[in-house]
Amino acid sequence: MKRIKLTGILLLIMGLAQAQDEVDALRFSQSFYQGTARSMAMGGAFGALGADFSTLSTNPAGLGLYRSSEFTFTPEISTGKTASTYNGMFGEDSRTNMGISNLGFIITNPIPEGTTSIPWKYYQFAFGMNRTNSFNNRSFIRGDNAEHSLVDVYLDEVWNYYPDEIEGNFPFDIYPAWYVYVIDTIRDNNGDLIYTSPVPPGGIRQQELTKSWGSSSEWLFAASANLDDKLFLGATVGLPYIRYFRETVYSEIDIADTIAFFDEWNYRETLETHGWGINLKLGAILWPVDWLRIGAAFHTPTYYYGLKDVWYTSTDAQLGPDYNRKDSPTGEYEYELSTPLKAIGSVAFIIGKYGSLSADYEFVDYSNMKLRATDYNFTSENDAIKNLYGSASNLRFGTEWRYSSFSFRAGYAIYGSPYAQGNDFEHTNLSFGIGYSERDFSLDLAYVNGQSSNNYYLYSTENWETNPTRQEFTSNHFALTARFKF
Repeated sequence: MKRIKLTGILLLIMGLAQAQDEVDALRFSQSFYQGTARSMAMGGAFGALGADFSTLSTNPAGLGLYRSSEFTFTPEISTGKTASTYNGMFGEDSRTNMGISNLGFIITNPIPEGTTSIPWKYYQFAFGMNRTNSFNNRSFIRGDNAEHSLVDVYLDEVWNYYPDEIEGNFPFDIYPAWYVYVIDTIRDNNGDLIYTSPVPPGGIRQQELTKSWGSSSEWLFAASANLDDKLFLGATVGLPYIRYFRETVYSEIDIADTIAFFDEWNYRETLETHGWGINLKLGAILWPVDWLRIGAAFHTPTYYYGLKDVWYTSTDAQLGPDYNRKDSPTGEYEYELSTPLKAIGSVAFIIGKYGSLSADYEFVDYSNMKLRATDYNFTSENDAIKNLYGSASNLRFGTEWRYSSFSFRAGYAIYGSPYAQGNDFEHTNLSFGIGYSERDFSLDLAYVNGQSSNNYYLYSTENWETNPTRQEFTSNHFALTARFKF
């Protein structure tokens, strides 16, 4: 996947469209469902099983299997770690966060017999929140580059601009570099002014430290109905909310102290993204015989109508005895994003009162993502989305076995690669859990280990591209759900 440019620090090079690209569209379109500890322990495979608040985010017909009202609350602790190998050098870092992956209320109402000619038995209403993705991570990349520098990219960009035009065209990256003399001018033999740099074209140590945190969570309002304990129907209106934070420090260093008038320079970027969206989920579960349930669900695209990016940068350089620093202005931009629709098919096998086996299949086509704004058409970014991304098949499997008041659970999930070619960003979850239930109270514990990998490029342009950094991502989630029936 050499042409997939997950570039961390050239996001600002296109001015106002600095961070709204195909990488951001994918970040905010993927869902790795969390929710309750019971669901997480079973790989999220609840599309046909039902009777868990997490189903409001996958198949809302699962709400129809409730026969009593319930309150659920799920705090969690998560750790994200990235191991990176760049030009033969290894770097690793991690980050731990606490949060809430689920909060929900379910109101169940029985329908008295004889009040309707259709044999409805129960109807339910629910509202609350499920977390759908975590952005908690920290990575460290380091390696020696003997061929080029990020400054070579800057020089390519600025060569046909006069010095007094740099600030207005490149206020977040090249102008601060110019201000601290990472880029300078000299006269050539003909007396013409040309750009140069004290940073050599290669022979330097390149490093990047990235910290990210935040989440995408979904506020949910759902209704469902039970038809004669055979057919269950449900609908959810989802209001997803994104909170994404990233801090990146990119450095180029003269490790051996052999380059005259150059020690190191650093580029820092801080980015925040916030925004709301809306979607609709429809679902059904058929329970034809005691041992089998079949489910189906359809999710409309999520329309994020108010995403807002706020960012700023700083650049500093130690050039011999001289140290200089320049901070950029603060940039803001509002835009819209449409995510792909989803279709889910599910099956569950009920083994009496002893346990269950369940599986979900989810189809999503990431080439249908689309960025929009009132003052920019995103043509090149949307073309990149169609060229880079394709359809993905996500599989989730779960099992639960009961003994007395205890339940023992396990699950496995495979989230297919979103790319049209290759398997970068294929994500797997392996999970386990245990639950304890009394008449009106349950306590569930889950552990989920997530794994994925990709090739990452520090920068990539038509003329300059670093060798790929191979990154291996590991996440660990611990969730505890308290459930109260009433």
